[in-house]
This record gives sequence, C-alpha cells and structure tokens, in this order.
Amino acid sequence: MRRSYFLLSILALASFLAGCASSAKGQPEETKTLEDYRMSTDVPEASSLTETAQTEVASLIPSRDCPVTTAGKASFEAPAPYSPKAPWPNQFWFGSEHLWTALQSDGVWSGLPHNPAGYTQKLVWWSEGYIWNEEPEPALTVTGERLGAPAPLLTTSDANGVFADDMGSAMMAGFDFPTLGCWKITGQYEKTELSFVVWLAP
Repeated sequence: MRRSYFLLSILALASFLAGCASSAKGQPEETKTLEDYRMSTDVPEASSLTETAQTEVASLIPSRDCPVTTAGKASFEAPAPYSPKAPWPNQFWFGSEHLWTALQSDGVWSGLPHNPAGYTQKLVWWSEGYIWNEEPEPALTVTGERLGAPAPLLTTSDANGVFADDMGSAMMAGFDFPTLGCWKITGQYEKTELSFVVWLAP
C-alpha cells in the first residue's frame, strides 16, 4: 500500500513538472540586447561627431574668396649669404631682395597663441644689406586688414633686429589678429612694400 502511494506521488510530481515545462515553452522568451544594458549618456551620436570633425577640418581650409599666398603662386631665391630657399619645412621665401619673408606653403596660420588682444604672431623679415646690430630698431612697419568681413586693424609692435645661424641677420615684428579669417598683411621697409594674404585658423 505504501509502495503504491509512493509511486502515485512520484507520477503526480513528474506530471506537474512536465506541465510547467510545456507551459513555459508556449510563452515567448524575453530577449535582451546590448541596448538594454547600456546606460544613457550625453555623448553625441556618431553622425554628430563626424560633422564636428568635418567642421574643424574645414576651418583649416581657406575659403574660396580668400586669395592666400602659397608657394605655387610666387617665390624667389634669397641672395647670398642667405639660403636660396627657406631652410624650414613647409615654408618658402616670398618677396624680393629688397624685402622678403618666409610663409607657410599652404597659406594657413593655425594654432597661434590667444590672448585678450587676439591671436599673436611674430614674423621675420629680411632685406639685402640689413645688419641687425647696426640697425637694432629697423624702420619696418607692418599693417593688416581683414578681407571679406569687417574687423579691427592689427595691433602691431615695434620691429627689432634679430640674428640666428639658420636665418642670418633679420628683422622681427609682432602683431595680434583680432579675429580669425582672411587677412592681408603688408610690410614696409625703406622704400619697399610687400603684401601677402594668409588664412588664420584656430
């Protein structure tokens, strides 16, 4: 009798478990994806990041209406004892023996130090026959105007005579750009005037 009761109990339990398993198979399983475990953040979508990167790259490219002075437009060989070509990478001589300077090959100035007065640049100028210690404060003047948009004029400092083994005897003048964009720079020394256009980028 006890054995029969025990067997009936085992059969009832097995039937109950089988029914539970059958019921579970009939219900759809809940599936989880990576998104279910991902925390919400403020990080921009990939498309936004791409657009931002494109904007930053585009700002380094001169606008179509900015006639930047590049190596392909005009260059010259400096007279002795100076190096015929600019001795620094990605730069070229621009001007004449009476007044010349070294410019970026692509016409872009970027990454300049920024202060309340604007973006600071120091530029070296040369003139055949100029000797830095005979004229330590050369009569070099530098002016600049923004092309294509209104902006204040450049803030300039007095020029000084400088010397280094790789550049020889030269003149240096500093100035501050009040804004980014397209700028025409003009230097004048004695009776010679030299102008060029640069694209100022962040």
